Amino acid sequence: MPEFNRRNFLVGSSVLGALGVLGAAGVTWDELHHRAATTPLAAGSGVLVLLTLYGGNDGINTVIPYADSAYHAARPELSYQPEEVLRLDEQLGLNPAMKGFAQLWQQHNLAIVRGVGYPRPDHSHFRSMDIWQTAAPDEPVNSGWIGRWLDATGGDPIRAVSIGPVLPQLAIGAKYTAAALDPASAPLSAEMAAALSGLATVDPHDSAAQALVCAGYGADEAVLQAFSTIEPPAKSPDNPLQAQLDLVGTCIKAGVPTQVYSVSLGGFDTHADERRTQQQLLGRLDTAVSGFLADMATHPRGRDVVLLAYSEFGRRVAANASQGTDHGTAGPVFVAGAPIRGGFYGDEPGLTDLDNGDLKTTVDFRDVYHELLHKVVATDPGPAVGQGRRDIGLIA
Repeated sequence: MPEFNRRNFLVGSSVLGALGVLGAAGVTWDELHHRAATTPLAAGSGVLVLLTLYGGNDGINTVIPYADSAYHAARPELSYQPEEVLRLDEQLGLNPAMKGFAQLWQQHNLAIVRGVGYPRPDHSHFRSMDIWQTAAPDEPVNSGWIGRWLDATGGDPIRAVSIGPVLPQLAIGAKYTAAALDPASAPLSAEMAAALSGLATVDPHDSAAQALVCAGYGADEAVLQAFSTIEPPAKSPDNPLQAQLDLVGTCIKAGVPTQVYSVSLGGFDTHADERRTQQQLLGRLDTAVSGFLADMATHPRGRDVVLLAYSEFGRRVAANASQGTDHGTAGPVFVAGAPIRGGFYGDEPGLTDLDNGDLKTTVDFRDVYHELLHKVVATDPGPAVGQGRRDIGLIA
């Protein structure tokens, strides 16, 4: 390995940035490593995992009204037959790709909130996702609902961590933002760590700024030597969501002082060939979430974990000419974990009582957020979701 020129390295900000040293919203694996050892999350603290399904998941072919003739009439080739679905009761069943979710339902660890949306729905991906992530359907705002929680309760960015190189809107506050952890982040190799250790050596010719950087490296080196027991999970290249949730699970079990994690899965804009595409995506969702929650069930901190899965909108009731569905409105939301009172919540939207071809909302998504903040994060939901919201009864 080429010898490092210490002074040239210190002034190479692009290299420092690549190593995660720069960037107010960035966090490295080693930083989480340090915080887990020095200020671990208090036992019994709730942990909320927010899973965003980007693209507008078709809720009707996710929680399937298999016994409703209007469903089959609206989707003659796209609908699932009763023998294909994973039945939840005499009216509704899960997509056949969701066997793990069906098991969670049987264990009473899965709540399905039906007809979730917001007033005056918008069919734009960008505006609708903005509404869901800011919890402000009436007018655009700059802060997200988790960001406002950070604003109201303190500035430590580690309390909320987004898995991925870019922060979602939900994590950005007016004063504070959550931290972003890139799934590719990992501890440095032994060779690189040995090379960088020389950067902590004091040089009397350093400027004040260079001396500060050197002192930081010295502190980091001490941390790495003292706290070297947390290992990142193996990558899951075929299922990016599984890789994200594996990382979340490792952090939770290590005691990282984070109460809110954000992960995501995209690809749900199924205007054509929906059945095959959506079933593949729901299979990835199912494998990742059910595996994550099964792993959590084996650990003492797992009893405090709740996962929310949502999308920016559902799809229209009728299939289009390309065997897909177009942008709709309300859809189901999944809330899963050991603290959950399993079952259905909210009224099932009627397939014939429509608003210009769209499902009518029966539950405001801010009520779901309200309960998660109240019961899981143990905070006043008002600053994040506004006044006048209520708990639904999902959490024991």
